[in-house]
Amino acid sequence: MLSPGSYIVVLGAGESGVGAAVLAKKKGFKVFVSDRSNIASKYKKQLVEGSIAFEEGTHTLDKILHADVVIKSPGIPDKAPLVQELLNNGVSVISEIEWGYYFLEGGEVIAITGTNGKTTTATLTHHILKSAHSNTLLAGNIGDSFAAAVAEQPTASYVLEVSSFQLDGIDQFRPHISVLTNITPDHLDRYDYSFEKYIGSKMRIVKNQTTEDFFIYDADGTFGRRLSSVVGVARRIKLMPAAAAGRHSSVSSSGGRSTTISPSMPASTASRRNVSTPRE
Repeated sequence: MLSPGSYIVVLGAGESGVGAAVLAKKKGFKVFVSDRSNIASKYKKQLVEGSIAFEEGTHTLDKILHADVVIKSPGIPDKAPLVQELLNNGVSVISEIEWGYYFLEGGEVIAITGTNGKTTTATLTHHILKSAHSNTLLAGNIGDSFAAAVAEQPTASYVLEVSSFQLDGIDQFRPHISVLTNITPDHLDRYDYSFEKYIGSKMRIVKNQTTEDFFIYDADGTFGRRLSSVVGVARRIKLMPAAAAGRHSSVSSSGGRSTTISPSMPASTASRRNVSTPRE
């Protein structure tokens, strides 16, 4: 259990790392940022202005291994020796989206992942919600730190683009709506060249969802059909091409209700089938 004064170490001083550090500092924690490379001037300026201790060009083990929690930038693999040493010492190592999620105050999260199309989908989703005057912000892998945004607007709802690397470091992160655009082999060097491990990483997006939440995915093709048996309790919304959707109907699944929506389905029909947007 963290308390004010707990020692938080952030590995990596890019967008997500500095955002995590800013949020930690604002919440009253003792913060140290370590980056093995040189820190970009704009991020160094943020750290200096925030009175956040940091180092660059090295990792000083004595300043890292005694952390209460380590927030790891997504570019650092779990199998990195430093990360393995932390885990072996019982130190919790999490991602920036997990850290930001800890400090949400009532807002909902729509999390969008996939090998391709997640940036476009996240951008369009955010545009639609903003057009409806929803207090919803766009952040995540798209380029803006979720944690930094939460530091300023903890009560907002968020549309997040999330990568497999970010999902690898979650524990409690629970989007109200999760979206999987597609999965094709990618980043396999990070996953021991195993497509199954990469799939498992992406599917962590539903890890903490409950029957009150929704999982939207593309049901077309062989992989889409495989997802019908994925372990999880979120209500599933399967997106089908218009030509194929007529062959499918709503069915029960192990995780609760499953709904098929095609591009030709009227919006009123989707609404009646409990497709929701974040609650404010």
